[in-house]
Amino acid sequence: MSEHLPDGVERHAFGGDGDGTDRLATRGEPVYGEPTDDEWRAWDPSRSKLGAMLELEMQTDLAGDDTVLYLGAASGTTVSHVADFAGPTYAVEFAARPARDLLEAAASRSQLFPLLADARKPDTYAHVVESDVDIIVQDVATRGQARVALENRRFLADDGRLLLAVKARSEDVTRDPSAVFDDVREELEAEYEVLETKSLERYHADHLGIVARPL
Repeated sequence: MSEHLPDGVERHAFGGDGDGTDRLATRGEPVYGEPTDDEWRAWDPSRSKLGAMLELEMQTDLAGDDTVLYLGAASGTTVSHVADFAGPTYAVEFAARPARDLLEAAASRSQLFPLLADARKPDTYAHVVESDVDIIVQDVATRGQARVALENRRFLADDGRLLLAVKARSEDVTRDPSAVFDDVREELEAEYEVLETKSLERYHADHLGIVARPL
């Protein structure tokens, strides 16, 4: 089976991990204590929903030099890897504490632009984020995850992609995750065509990866 890895993401063997397995990696300054080998830094899918989507060979259509809007950047674990190979990368994070770590991750990445903002309120950063971004990556722990994707649809190019990690327990901890996933997908279909879905259970409990394109 062929892999769908973006330019700038490769498999690399890191010494000292004990099992000799090649791991996803990008070139850049380390951020969170990840294994490194010269300029390479390991991308751990158990700490990254997008990394899990790549490990599971979802067809993300991510490419080198893409313009990316990343919703739910937290302290920069995943978005720093994205900025290692992508073009302008706008990283939206609402909480002040992880945003401070995100600023540190951006210090060595001139194309990474941290935004202290709420992904549910895109009007607050619409004056900064360029229109027609190639990729929206969404990893937010909140109710209304489909609504966040719909509200941020305005930034996505007509041929762009939404890469969404749905957290069932953030929507409703009392419901069966599969029912939550069905509801999110149905709501998304108002403005997106869902191209692929895949459980991220191997790396993240009660998560579903979705690849979609705007209608």
